[in-house]
Order: sequence, then C-alpha cells, then structure tokens
Amino acid sequence: MADEIKVKMTDVHKAFGKKVVLDGVNLEVRKGESLVIIGGSGTGKSVTIKCIQGLLTPDSGSIQIDGEEIVGMNAKELERVNAQTGMLFQGAALFDSLNIWENVAFGLIQGKKMKRAEAKEIAIKKLAQVGLSADVASLFPDELSGGMKKRVGLARAIAADPELIFFDEPTTGLDPIMSDVINDLIRSCVKDLGATGITITHDMSSVRKIADKVAMLYKGKIIWYGDVSDIDRSHNPYIEQFVNGRADGPIQMEIRG
Repeated sequence: MADEIKVKMTDVHKAFGKKVVLDGVNLEVRKGESLVIIGGSGTGKSVTIKCIQGLLTPDSGSIQIDGEEIVGMNAKELERVNAQTGMLFQGAALFDSLNIWENVAFGLIQGKKMKRAEAKEIAIKKLAQVGLSADVASLFPDELSGGMKKRVGLARAIAADPELIFFDEPTTGLDPIMSDVINDLIRSCVKDLGATGITITHDMSSVRKIADKVAMLYKGKIIWYGDVSDIDRSHNPYIEQFVNGRADGPIQMEIRG
C-alpha cells in the first residue's frame, strides 16, 4: 500500500563535480520500519540521508516523505516536514555551552517555541527513557563519558516524538558493551514511538540488533536489499565480503600513497 511508505527514493543522482556519489538510488522505507544502510566509507551513505533531510538537493530523481515530494521544496516547506524528524549525530554533537536538559530540549525551545519549564520536564522524561537520572540534567557535556553523551544525543533525537529518526554511525567510538546498550536503546525508543528509523553504519553488530531491513550501497547504487535475517544467506559476494570483513573480494578499497 502506498500510504504505508514513509520514505521513497526514485532514481536519485548526486555528484560533486566529476565525482558521482549517488548513481540512481531506489529505496523504500515503510512506516514503523527500521532500515539500516550499510557500505564502506565514501559509498554515499551520508549523502543519502542528507538528501532525504533536504540538506542536499539531488541532481535528479524524486524523494517523497509521506507521499509528498521534497525535492524542490523551499526552506519553509522543508522546515515543516523536518519538524517531524529527529537525528542522532555521529559524535552526539552536543552544545558545550548548554547543560544537558537544555541540549535535549533545544529543538522544543528553539523550534517549537515551548516554554522552558515545560521543555525541561519533557527533557528529564526523555533522559529517563535512555537510562539517565534527573541529576544528570544540570551537568554539562564535558562532564559526561562518551556513552552518556550518546544517550543524551538519543534523548534529544526523540524529544519531540518524531515520526522519522535518522541515526548516523550511532556506535562509533564506543566500546562493545556500550555499543550494545545504545543499540538496545535505539531499538526500544524507535519501537515505543512507533517511528520509522533510518540508520547508516558499518558496524555489523548494530545492523543485526536494530535493522528490520538492510540496504547496501556500493558505487552509488543499492546492490542488495532485504530482511536482516537474510543477510547471512544473501549469496551476494559484496554483502558476504562486507559482513565478514574480508579484504579479498569484489569490493576494492582505494589506497592512496
């Protein structure tokens, strides 16, 4: 059903000068689904989500959110669409000058013009959802560990109860145990909200934990798409090489001297 599609990309192309990054990407993400996009560095994962967010404009192709074409939208229209989205950045991207609850509530106060007292109450509830107690709210980012910062970033991403959440390399820089904690939190937070999740990562433990569907980008195209449960029996040499982390295979990394 068309009304079950949250995000639809059709023949999306994007180049920077002579460097082709997206070369005809076709992708559908259903409402309430968790899609993980995998691929090596420089394959276009970040460019893909930036195009969906409207931060980059494709050279050609269509991107629809809830059936609405966003390519060509003006800034005000994009702001309206993006008001229903959240984002967990790779490095958490917290504001050093703001305390923790102000970081979580930033979009509520600045974007939705919510009163500070109400926004603080919501921020503390969201911090609790990611396993952080109320006494963390008055601390500053430089007082937190990497894992705690990532949790705060997740609390901010879900603060406005978004319908669509983007996760950019959510476990980068974390130890395996904390990575697993963050993966569990992402899974539970997205499901609790009934939100649609789009994650980019090269961490296969994250893929297995949070994905419903997996899409692999290689040389600007989706070369494999399927259920996460099928990833170990894909019979796709590119997927098999990536999943097993082998140097030998069809994917050749460019090494510059």
